[in-house]
Amino acid sequence: MFDMKKTNILLAMAGAAVLMAGSPVLAQDTTTAAPVDPAAATAPADAAATTTPAVTPTTEPTTDAAAEEPAAEGGKMTVASMFLHADIVVKVVMIGLVLASVFSWTLLLIKLFEFGSLNRTTDRFLESFRQARTIADMRKVATSEEFDGNPLADMAAAATDEIELSRQAGLSVTGDHRDSALLRAQTAVAAVQSGLSKRLSGGQQFLASTGSTGPFVGLFGTVYGIMNSFIGIANTNTTNLAVVAPGIAEALLATGIGLFAAIPAVVFYNYFNTRIAAYGTRSDGFNAELINAISRQLDKGA
Repeated sequence: MFDMKKTNILLAMAGAAVLMAGSPVLAQDTTTAAPVDPAAATAPADAAATTTPAVTPTTEPTTDAAAEEPAAEGGKMTVASMFLHADIVVKVVMIGLVLASVFSWTLLLIKLFEFGSLNRTTDRFLESFRQARTIADMRKVATSEEFDGNPLADMAAAATDEIELSRQAGLSVTGDHRDSALLRAQTAVAAVQSGLSKRLSGGQQFLASTGSTGPFVGLFGTVYGIMNSFIGIANTNTTNLAVVAPGIAEALLATGIGLFAAIPAVVFYNYFNTRIAAYGTRSDGFNAELINAISRQLDKGA
């Protein structure tokens, strides 16, 4: 029995020795495996670190490109591109204002030639009229084809025609009936002269309307365009200036075109009003000259 206990003790000691001998192996295995685990732990970390920058450049350049694309387009914007991208209402406003501006400049050229030709013809008529010695000569000059349509020639023709009609009717135009003959002649001249301002002021109403309403029409287009821009801001939930600026620039273009149409129209209107007033003063002076010439001829009995 003692031998059995001794045997068991020896076996236990042998097992303990085996375990103690195996523990360095386990320690060696653990030591060998330990570098593997940190490497394994480090590898996912490195992979994660590598993955994160890979995702970030992918998203960041996309955002930058989206932000810089409108800015690049905005940097290349022209009047033509702004017009093409504008809303239909703003386009209609711009087209109307451009047409009004074209008509204003056309009226400028037409009326410049009209007044130039009118003054040259008037100068020639006055030179010929002042050389007439009788009422018949005055009438001949006033009704000649060379001065057809000239306002002063029409005034002289109306006055001399009235004297001739009075004579043909058997009325006396001299002596005691001189004053009544002159009164009829003055009335005929006044009838012609009353239509002079209307005749010379053709197109002035258009210039006045363009000059007074052009800025407001352009402002309407601007307000409408800016309203659409703010609606776009609300729908896209962005306040990026590169996105908003093109729409606002297109809207402001309408006001710019409105001013471009209105300013020349106002200048032309004032300029031609001055020319019309100057010619009206000239016609008033000729009216007095005409009546005096007829009065002298009546006093002579011509």
